[in-house]
Amino acid sequence: MSGCFFILTFVLECDKKAKTIEGGIQMTLRQLIQSVNPNDFQGSALFQQLKEIKPEYGANIRIKVRKDGNTISVTNVHVGSLGDIVASPIDVADGLHLADSELLKAILGEMSNEGFTDADEELFWDDMTDLQKARIIR
Repeated sequence: MSGCFFILTFVLECDKKAKTIEGGIQMTLRQLIQSVNPNDFQGSALFQQLKEIKPEYGANIRIKVRKDGNTISVTNVHVGSLGDIVASPIDVADGLHLADSELLKAILGEMSNEGFTDADEELFWDDMTDLQKARIIR
């Protein structure tokens, strides 16, 4: 286990509790998915699928999140089956502060390539839930 620690602070924003994720986070994608308000992602088929999928062997692959200028960069979300990715720990760069929903939105955006049509996305994720096809894609 790395020397990073999970830090989650609560701040009041518009009279409601919002979670701010700080650099040094140690949580899995599944834990992040469970921590957000599901109503914020109601229209996301990917969110719904990741919420329901059973975690597998993701501990060896770490999702990396950092800021490059004004862009949030997310890496290591395209390796393995969805069950592997959901079980992957997230490493947020030191000094980076994001709302939990902002972090999840950046990860989902990278996973979905933000340019797929709905039909393309559905075909892609159907392939990724089939372990034999997922091995071929890797």
